[in-house]
Amino acid sequence: MAKILLRKENLFYNLDIISKKAGSIEKVAVVLKDNAYGHGLIEIGKLASEYGIKKAVVRTIDDALKIEKFFDYIVILAEKSFHTYSHTFHIALNTCEDIERLPINSNVHIKIDTGMHRSGIKPSELEKAILGLSKRNIHITGVFTHHKGADELSTNFFWQKAVFSSIKENVKKICEQLSLPIPAFHSCNSAALFRTSDFDEDFARVGIATYGYIDNADVFKFPKLKPVMSLWANRISTRTLKKGQSVGYGGKFSATEDMIVSNYDVGYGDGFLRLNERKTYTTPKGYKVLGRVSMDNLSLNTDDEKVCIFDDVNALAKVHDTITYEITTTLNPNIEKEIV
Repeated sequence: MAKILLRKENLFYNLDIISKKAGSIEKVAVVLKDNAYGHGLIEIGKLASEYGIKKAVVRTIDDALKIEKFFDYIVILAEKSFHTYSHTFHIALNTCEDIERLPINSNVHIKIDTGMHRSGIKPSELEKAILGLSKRNIHITGVFTHHKGADELSTNFFWQKAVFSSIKENVKKICEQLSLPIPAFHSCNSAALFRTSDFDEDFARVGIATYGYIDNADVFKFPKLKPVMSLWANRISTRTLKKGQSVGYGGKFSATEDMIVSNYDVGYGDGFLRLNERKTYTTPKGYKVLGRVSMDNLSLNTDDEKVCIFDDVNALAKVHDTITYEITTTLNPNIEKEIV
């Protein structure tokens, strides 16, 4: 079976850079949603904890339960099946309609819609939300937002920062009036953190940078990060393809001369998607994917026993006309993972 190798050294290198930018390791919350962006929830959670990270961000309660022993503070972004939670869990409130459904005495982070218009309460609903939560003895432990274009050259980033700054002042005023503790504030994702010159929030939610990527890094002159994941495949069979013979579904590749071709045990069933046949993909060692990718295998012009399919998904993202996130999160979570 194919295998994902996770380089501990690269992960720690990235966390060093992130922690320095945030000001301290205490101000870093590692985002582990969607199986840690395809890298393995448990594997990355354990390594981040070993490094010293105390905060994590996940999508659901099920994910939080799996990594509870690794972290002191876990933000759950998109849970709808509310029940009694551990004191280490902090539930995101994405709409005022959910206030009555939250467990009494739970910890809540209020999400504010500062312009992305996807989820979060309106700024005008802030006082209503705080009053509603406090009446139900729910602890407001955080207030946050999400940037819609921190990795793009536009005014959106600065505009949303300004909106959230006013939100923070309003939250402090309301909490002082109600004698409530001031909650933690957080808004920065990976790109936003590196675009902020003097980071002064309680923590940053760092996702894709943890794993070695930030889109448009060259444009903003972000620091060079190191990809954590590499995908490896094993040889199934080898044959000599004669000149004029084709390989794979549809015969989309035909040999221009006699050549060695081998089949390897990774395909779109594993999340390595079919390639745009107008483009080619070459592995780090220089082997070409020949013809169409099958469900469980693909063909390469080599007879190596094991082949690294990728160790940096930037090139593959360009082939698929997508972003690095989509390449890594699409990988089948059942692929074996090994920390090296």
